[in-house]
Amino acid sequence: MSEAGISPAKRRATEFGDCHPQPSRTPTSGLGKVTMSELWVERHRPRSVNDMKGQKAIVDRLSAYAESRSFPHLMFAGPPGTGKTTAALALARDVFGDGYRSNLLEMNASDERKLESIRTKVKQFARTAPMPGSTFKVIFLDEADALTPDAQGALRRIMEQYAETCRFILSCNYSSKIVEAIQSRCAVFRFRPLGKEKVLEMVIEVAGKEGVNLEQDAAEAIANVSLGDLRKAITSLQVAASLDSHVRRDLVYETTATAPPEELHGFFLACKEDGFQPARRRMKGILDRFGLAGTDLVNQLHRELGGVTFLDERQKLMVTEAMAECDFRMVEGGGESLQLDAMAARICGLLSG
Repeated sequence: MSEAGISPAKRRATEFGDCHPQPSRTPTSGLGKVTMSELWVERHRPRSVNDMKGQKAIVDRLSAYAESRSFPHLMFAGPPGTGKTTAALALARDVFGDGYRSNLLEMNASDERKLESIRTKVKQFARTAPMPGSTFKVIFLDEADALTPDAQGALRRIMEQYAETCRFILSCNYSSKIVEAIQSRCAVFRFRPLGKEKVLEMVIEVAGKEGVNLEQDAAEAIANVSLGDLRKAITSLQVAASLDSHVRRDLVYETTATAPPEELHGFFLACKEDGFQPARRRMKGILDRFGLAGTDLVNQLHRELGGVTFLDERQKLMVTEAMAECDFRMVEGGGESLQLDAMAARICGLLSG
């Protein structure tokens, strides 16, 4: 093709050597952002049970299973981000080695929650022979509390029928949603939210490995907003670091859609001393600045109420009732703006009297 036949756009691309798009690179100037090419939650996920932080009693018991290279059916119950999935995958790796994936079927029961999935996919995997060198295979059902009652009935039967060659690990947020017949066949491990000290330790460790300049009060803010959820804490760190490698406290609160404690305390103080209109303006400012939904604001106010020093116990009880009523009405479909104004008005009346 002659040069005249080349389009101007392609000619410019040829001149600058970018006919083929190059992968994006981290900017070397400006704010010093961190790339988001890989989730830090996955990059820093413990590969062995003994590498897990927190949950010491659970880690000790699982380590014994890893050493014996055998375990019964297991059930991991607890809030999100406390290590249930990590524990299941780390235990499988400890028992089977790096090739553990060939002996493991991992399913999210909230996606495949119906009877047909259990009868086909799970049963088909359970009836096949384990890999050479292993005496059993592992089926990991994440979010097993989403399984329908019929699916749980079929699962109970499969657990009985293939117990010799297949072990099940079930993880759930609420063990009460798993039928008693399945619970009785499992060793139950109850995961607790991680302590603030453990979350703080892990966040600082990850920041150091990733080359992030994390201020101490910013690390404490991440531990505060995560509420014991380590996955949320590490994700919050990565999101903040993607904007600026020097992570400050205010950046953490802005990127996690969480109001700082002093802002929430200021709302209660305005209700007590300034009256309805100033308190209402302060509340609207918090909603707009941090991008909160009404239920988010009520939940955060409730969480910080215990640390408010200028209210006595009786006032805190009355304020809690007002927030609970507002939250209920919004969940039931009440208009958010009107319900929040009504809550602010009621709290002003309770505290100014």
